[in-house]
Amino acid sequence: MKLPPLDYARPATVAEAVALLAAHGGEAKPLAGGQSLLPMLAFRVAAPSLIVDLGKLNELRQIKIADEGVTLGAMVRWCDILDDARLRAAHPLLVAAVSHVAHYQIRNRGTVGGSIAHADPAAEMPGIAVTCEAEMTAVGKAGARTIAAADFFLGTLTTALTPAEVMTEIRLPPWPAGRRFGFVEFARRQGDFALAGVAAFYDRDNGGKARNTHIGVIGVADRPLRLRAAENALNGNAIDETTIAAAAAAARSAIDPPDDIHASGAYRRSLVGTLLERALKA
Repeated sequence: MKLPPLDYARPATVAEAVALLAAHGGEAKPLAGGQSLLPMLAFRVAAPSLIVDLGKLNELRQIKIADEGVTLGAMVRWCDILDDARLRAAHPLLVAAVSHVAHYQIRNRGTVGGSIAHADPAAEMPGIAVTCEAEMTAVGKAGARTIAAADFFLGTLTTALTPAEVMTEIRLPPWPAGRRFGFVEFARRQGDFALAGVAAFYDRDNGGKARNTHIGVIGVADRPLRLRAAENALNGNAIDETTIAAAAAAARSAIDPPDDIHASGAYRRSLVGTLLERALKA
């Protein structure tokens, strides 16, 4: 289908992009990789008066690794993450999740910031942000502000960003050596959005028992979720068959997925338990 009539701008700075968005009073849309926005335009799901292309903002393409953690510029592409060998040690859970994103061609264009801002509840990056307690930085006319992942995702395709803000970076906390992790998702076909997915990690105390457990799920609600009950089933315990089964049962009890054309809520509930078992065993 043809795109709706619209104007196009390609600003050279973040400040210029913010000014363009603010001047159009919610009728403008930022364009990052375009892997979600362009299909929405083609199907007339979105019809902004102006597209603000962020493609010239090279300062948003950096990956920084420091003692404070990993900082991803909002215009970092999926392929940039997979090609950066440093991230395999600095944040292996991120790399594992990104390897599940769509297909090769989309990973060459899609961006971290675009996925976060689009907020599809079945997308991998929002799930990683919530699981890892990431922080997003957004810049508007009043300056920059930081938004915790727990406060950022408000519902399906809905976030705490205002129409006149540009996301600039995503910060993930430090990843200690020895941390155990797993990422597992299930889709009808490779590259499809997941029917459900699980991200999990935990550290170990001196006795080898789990502590600081984080478990997140995608595809089962209107936003990514942390499963605190399942985390509590693991913390303070050795990770064995009994503990894993208890965590899976807690995960199933903690969610209430809706029925849709792809799967019933009961199927997704059962699937989350199975995926958590696989992630923990991995």
